[in-house]
Amino acid sequence: MGGALETLCGQAVGSGKLQMLGIYMQRSWIICLATALILTPVYIFTPPILKFVHQTKDISEVAGRYTLWAIPQLFAYAVNFPLQKFFQSQSKVWVMTIISGVALGIHALLNWIFVTKRGYGIVSAANVGNFSWWLINLAQFIYLVSGCFKEAWGGFSMEAFKNLAAFVKLSLASAIMLCLELWYYTAVIILVGCLKNPELAIGAIAICMNYQIWTLMISIGFNTAVSVRVSNELGANHPKAARFSVIVTVSTSAFIGLIFMVIVIVERKQLPKFFTDIPELVREASELGYLLAATIVLYSIQPVLSGVAIGAGWQSMVAFINIACYYLIGLPIGAIFGFKLKLNALGIWVGMLIGTILQTTILFMIIARTKWHIEATQAEERIRLWGGQIELHTNQGPV
Repeated sequence: MGGALETLCGQAVGSGKLQMLGIYMQRSWIICLATALILTPVYIFTPPILKFVHQTKDISEVAGRYTLWAIPQLFAYAVNFPLQKFFQSQSKVWVMTIISGVALGIHALLNWIFVTKRGYGIVSAANVGNFSWWLINLAQFIYLVSGCFKEAWGGFSMEAFKNLAAFVKLSLASAIMLCLELWYYTAVIILVGCLKNPELAIGAIAICMNYQIWTLMISIGFNTAVSVRVSNELGANHPKAARFSVIVTVSTSAFIGLIFMVIVIVERKQLPKFFTDIPELVREASELGYLLAATIVLYSIQPVLSGVAIGAGWQSMVAFINIACYYLIGLPIGAIFGFKLKLNALGIWVGMLIGTILQTTILFMIIARTKWHIEATQAEERIRLWGGQIELHTNQGPV
């Protein structure tokens, strides 16, 4: 629900309308916090929800115990995401990087003390996560009000409550687009949990997905960078610069993905041992090594293309593409391979990969055929239509 901020803030910066950023961020806070409140029952009732989709009792109970204690993180995300996009749209990332690095060190230390050494378990892990996320929010808010953003941040204002309806529309489109991508992984895990011996299958998938997520963080960085750059350039009416940034970012991320792919193929039998010493689990995860390598190189490109879509404001279109590729093609094929053809976790992963390949191919073709000068002329209209007009009066101070 915060995805609208990426498009609107980036294009507002490009067009020189910095005074709009603080209002946009506050609108996004309102929408994201309301969404977190709506989602809270999902965290509370996680065990029965997981049991309803045929997950084992043990897995459901452990997951439910964690999510109940992790509810503060849900609201921390709602505060953090708009803050991040506010900073990123203005290319203010180094302070954020330092804050995240310090918080990561504290997070790792606290986990080592309370989870590993003292053995307080999953509840302690959730509480450490709560502390770490709110620590990040506090540090970023101090940076916000430090005086470094005099043009973009004028304090809290009642203007944030105006024109919310238009903002919500783009937020919903962004949420549908992004959730359909993220829930794809969740659906795969649920399918794997329905296999025989689900603990072993989920363990193998979890190991592979950890490595995938580690490498995905690189392409997510490019996702953010290209989203900001494309939105900035379109807002500034520089279509050629927007197109060039797409080419450079996709090429760079794909090259890094190829390097990771080679590493995974060469070390596929050793990588699972960083997570477990159970021979059956190591063997099961190793068998997924080639698919993991293919997924890594594919996901070095796909998030970048999604970032281009966000920067250009194509969320609604991409949402329909995701529904077709992921849920009408990828998951059904994965279910057939995994259950009917008895390929188990391997078959489910193949289905996921097919859906992602199709989605990436379609996005690539759309971007290749995009007339960027037309997108640039639409940027100002998009800010007016989706963001709502903001009238700032000289005699109106922050509330």
